Amino acid sequence: MFSTRQIFRGLIPSLCLAGWVAIYAADAPAKFKVGEFNFSRPEKWEWVAVTSAMRKAQLKVADEKTKGAAEVVFFSGNMGGVQANVQRWFSQFQEPREKINPKTEEVTVGKHKVTYASAQGTYVGMPGGPQPPQKDHALLGAIITSPQGDVYVRMTGPSDLVKRSTADFKKLVEEALK
Repeated sequence: MFSTRQIFRGLIPSLCLAGWVAIYAADAPAKFKVGEFNFSRPEKWEWVAVTSAMRKAQLKVADEKTKGAAEVVFFSGNMGGVQANVQRWFSQFQEPREKINPKTEEVTVGKHKVTYASAQGTYVGMPGGPQPPQKDHALLGAIITSPQGDVYVRMTGPSDLVKRSTADFKKLVEEALK
């Protein structure tokens, strides 16, 4: 039999945790700023606390059709320029470049140039990183050039999920530039 004191000792931390989770979910921003740009988080995408000091924002994209989730991360500042970052992103796959179907596309939205980059294969992440190889994954990136500092947005996850999320990704990027 449990005493009243034991019940409350177990109940109070649980209530505090539940309250914190509810507060955090309520505080998840629908809009957020990276560099000079104001982004609007797609409704079904989750806000995630950043896992690195370099990351300015982080989102999670999941759905019932896909096992796993895609990660969307935002960076800003001087990070080596457009071509260096595109090359770095493409090098995050295990297969040689000709096997990952690398694509780039430049568009102009308002007064800003956006370079989209995509590839798919076995994603290994940054060289030396702790991540195990992830087969059938894709990367979709956007680099927004700006005199105030470039902004880099990168989605990685299961190929099917990234493909189905491409329109929302591009809308997220391009609406921030209007």
